[in-house]
Amino acid sequence: MIRTPVVSSNIRSVGYAPGEKKLEIEFHDGSIHHYHDVSSEEHHSLMTAPSVGKHFHAHIKHKHPHSKA
Repeated sequence: MIRTPVVSSNIRSVGYAPGEKKLEIEFHDGSIHHYHDVSSEEHHSLMTAPSVGKHFHAHIKHKHPHSKA
């Protein structure tokens, strides 16, 4: 999955697979997490949020099942 770099103190890059509804987050510590059942609208909201990190914590982190890559 191709990830797009973002400006965030915690998140390095974000990727999205619309067919799988899977969001991939790479953190600055090098870890990569997959968040499942994420809509394209949620991905768009994340990528256009004034603060990617705050949006991630408020709207994605605890609301979608995830797995560590």
